[in-house]
Order: sequence, then structure tokens, then C-alpha cells
Amino acid sequence: MPSSLSSADFMKQWSLLHGDSPTRGIVGAWLQISYRCALVLSKVKISPNSLTALGVLFGVATVLTSPSLLMGMFLALSLACDGIDGSLALVTGKVSKLGAVLDSIADRLTEALWAIAFYKLGVPLNVVMALWLLAGIQEYARARVGSAGIKELGVVTPAERPVRASFLFVGLIAWHIEFTHGWPTAIAEILVAMQFISLLMVIRFAYRVLK
Repeated sequence: MPSSLSSADFMKQWSLLHGDSPTRGIVGAWLQISYRCALVLSKVKISPNSLTALGVLFGVATVLTSPSLLMGMFLALSLACDGIDGSLALVTGKVSKLGAVLDSIADRLTEALWAIAFYKLGVPLNVVMALWLLAGIQEYARARVGSAGIKELGVVTPAERPVRASFLFVGLIAWHIEFTHGWPTAIAEILVAMQFISLLMVIRFAYRVLK
């Protein structure tokens, strides 16, 4: 049976799970989209954990199709699954600690797959490794803050997952244009710098709330 969870209740529960974070602006707009998608998926009986696994499979497809333009579609689907699985858990009343752990593992696997996709665009291995390591350390630091009992969402950095995916997509488009064919490396290097700044922001936040 479809969920009876209203949009307002969904927003309240999401905010509660994310340290009473506000649900306005861009965040609120995305949550409304995510809520509607979750309602549709709840009617076809797909589980949140299945959606999480599907996101990883789309991540694999992203690598296998790189550097073709088809990669862009799979990248978008991978990111969408990651953004909607939590909403689906709320809508279906299936929020669980196991689901949170599986989601975190899936995120790290997908990040590694995105890094490989960058490599297939001609980005040097050392830059690719920097992308993967900085993203992983940033999310690990954030998770450790959460495990220490800090429930607030914390700092929103300039290199969150949607931004990282966007840079990969821009790199893909650049690879297919003759004039910008060699730009993916520069695009990846800019992302490395942004991720380093983002990591420092998370560390600063952790120091402030845990000292």
C-alpha cells in the first residue's frame, strides 16, 4: 500500500534525522523532488536497500561506458539513486541502521568507480587517486563526527557528492569537444583543490564541535 506520509511530515522527519537542519531553498526543492520520486518507487515495491544497490550498479555502468556520452546518463542515475534511497526509506518507514551502513559503503564504492571513470577520460593516476582519497577522508571524518554523538548536519562544503559528479560530467563533455579534449585533467585538478578545501572545512567543524 502506498505511503500516507505527507510532504510536511517527510520534511520534518528528514530534518530530525539531519540534526534539525533547515529544509528551505535548494535543499527544500531537492527534497520535494526526492519525496515525489520516493512516492512513485514505493508503489512499485522497490526497497531502499535495493535502490542503494542499483546505484552501485549504475556506477559500474558509468565506468564501463566511459568515455562515451552514454556514461552521462548512468552517472546521473547513480547519483539519483544515492539521493533518493534515504527518502524512500522515510516514505516506506524502513529507516534502519543497516540501511545507513549499506548506503555509506555504496557511496564509497561509487566514489571509486567515478574516479576510474575520470581515469578513462585521460586524467593521470596520481590526480585520480587524490580525488578518491580526499573524498573518502572527507566523508570518513564526517562519519566519525556523527559517531561521536554530533547529530547536526555540519558544514556544507563546496565539493559535496553532487558537485563531484557534476565535475565528472563536465569532464566527459569536455573530452568530446575537440577544442577542450585535453581539459578533463585540469577539471579534475580544480576538483582536487576544492576537495582539499572541503576536507579542511570538515576538520575545522569537527574541531569546533568536539573540542
